[in-house]
Amino acid sequence: MRPFFILTILAFYVLIQFCWWAYLLVDLNNEVYEHRIENVQLKADTPESSKEAILDLEKKNTQRLWMVIGEGSVFLALLTWGSILTARAIRKEVALARQQKNFLLSITHEFKSPLASIKLYLQTILRHDLEKEKEKSFINSAINDTERLNNLVENALLANLIDHKGYSFAIEEVNLSALVRLQVQKLQAVPDPNKFETHIEEGMYIQGDKNALILLISNLVENALKYAPKDSALGVTLQMEDKKVLLCISDHGPGIPDSEKQKIFDKFYRLGNEETRKTKGTGLGLFIVKYIVKGHNGQIIVKDNVPNGTIFCIQFPPSTEPHKK
Repeated sequence: MRPFFILTILAFYVLIQFCWWAYLLVDLNNEVYEHRIENVQLKADTPESSKEAILDLEKKNTQRLWMVIGEGSVFLALLTWGSILTARAIRKEVALARQQKNFLLSITHEFKSPLASIKLYLQTILRHDLEKEKEKSFINSAINDTERLNNLVENALLANLIDHKGYSFAIEEVNLSALVRLQVQKLQAVPDPNKFETHIEEGMYIQGDKNALILLISNLVENALKYAPKDSALGVTLQMEDKKVLLCISDHGPGIPDSEKQKIFDKFYRLGNEETRKTKGTGLGLFIVKYIVKGHNGQIIVKDNVPNGTIFCIQFPPSTEPHKK
């Protein structure tokens, strides 16, 4: 916070100097006014002409005083406005730098964890004569960790493309029902006590980017898995509602305060309470989700689950094109 401290000292110094300048200017104006009155009184031929000249001097003196007050007020307003904007910019940069530092730390951990897991699985398979089912389970686990790494890389690359406006969606007709079902099946293969409660209606087609939609579904489901208790169920529903294709992912985790529900879509942002800080994550998932939703002319809504938890609902416009067989 050193830049903010320096800015405060500088602004205070400028303010003190301005007040001193204004005081000297007003004092000098009063001295000039008094000298001119004395000159008028000495040189006036009659009391009437002296009075008229004094009134004229008083008028000019008042005008000069209001000029100082007016210019001073404008200067103070500009100084205050500029200081506030600069302070906000400094706070924003400091917060962004802190978030980027946390992102680097978290993504390092996110990469190391699955890599260590994959290495352990492969070393175990190589060194031990395992049963067929056990070996298959280890291989599946290594594949799932590889998928996790791939999602991390995809998130980082897409976030960089978003920043540089270099990503364009490859729009085609997508069977969202099949896509959601496939992604849920992949995640159900992960050895985890969480179970899925699904309701996926068939024939939900939209116009979209298939790869981006896969990333969207993965990020939302993985986000729910991170915060949900291990013995709770995750809900995945896909249906037509109000002439919109509605995808909802729900969990029974700690929930999201109302004051945080818009901030969670900011880049690198993570919830500030201690319970959620302990979870893994890079702060990119929901940022990318919102970008993908926007790119598909959709809308994302965050609601509270009952009795606790969060529901992410996304509305997509349905496809009006004839469906491919």
